[in-house]
Amino acid sequence: MMIVRMTLKAHPEKHLEVLQTLLSMMEPVRREPGCRSCCAVCDITDENRFTLLEEWETPKDMDNHIQSHQFGVLLGTKTLLSEPPRIQIHTVSHTRGMDTVQALRQKKG
Repeated sequence: MMIVRMTLKAHPEKHLEVLQTLLSMMEPVRREPGCRSCCAVCDITDENRFTLLEEWETPKDMDNHIQSHQFGVLLGTKTLLSEPPRIQIHTVSHTRGMDTVQALRQKKG
């Protein structure tokens, strides 16, 4: 699985435009082959900082997405941003869930 994390810091006067761009692209991205999930969040301590999180089945699916029109639209928001977007791509080989958390919590106490 591949995870793409993109952080966008909007100019305060461009907050709404960045928000609308993110909202408009969410559903088309979710329909792309190999997309496991796609969500955008707003930082609760800085309303102008958005984080986009995408999960992709394979590196090829992610590569196709990065070459897509939708990703190009996202990169096109750079004029609305007060700093360059920060993009991180993670390769995940193993995922654990709540059962791991519960087991670790039980060990502690």
